[in-house]
Amino acid sequence: MILDAEHGPRLVLIRRSAGGVHGGQLAFPGGKHDPADDTMLHTALREAREEIGLAADRVWVLESLPAVDTLTSYFRVHPYLAAVVPPPEWQPEAREVEEVIEVGIDELAQPETHGEAIMHFADWPAPRRVPFYRVGGHRAWGVTYRILRPLLPRLQDRDWAVFP
Repeated sequence: MILDAEHGPRLVLIRRSAGGVHGGQLAFPGGKHDPADDTMLHTALREAREEIGLAADRVWVLESLPAVDTLTSYFRVHPYLAAVVPPPEWQPEAREVEEVIEVGIDELAQPETHGEAIMHFADWPAPRRVPFYRVGGHRAWGVTYRILRPLLPRLQDRDWAVFP
C-alpha cells in the first residue's frame, strides 16, 4: 500500500503481534482467504479493514502483483499494489497487529537500509543468509522483502498522480 504523504510516497507495513506463526515480523496488511471472500482482492481488502481500519473506499488498486510463497510457513501470498488515503488514525487490531509503520520509499531504497543475516529454521537443512530491509529497529525479510525488492525501483520511478 502506498500513501502519497507530505514528505513523499510511503509504504504501509504492520508489525504483527507476538505469538502466532509470524509474530513480531514486519508485513503488509493481509491474511488468510476466507470462504466468504469472492476473490483474493476481497481477502486483501477485508484483512486491511480488520487489521488496521482501512476502508475499501480509501483504496485504489493499481495492479495485482505476482503471488509469492513463504519459505517457512508455506503460505502463498497474493499481493496488490494500491494507492491509499489513510484514515484519520490507524486502528490496529491488537490481537494481530502490534503497530502500523509508514516508511518512505526513498528511505527504504537507501543502500544502508539493506542488510543480511544468517538465519536457521527447523525445516531448513542448514542456516542461510537472509536479506532484509531495516525499518526503524526492525527487519523486513522473507516474503515482505521478496515483494519489496523488485517493486522498490518501480515505486521510485512511478508517477504518483493516481491519488484522488
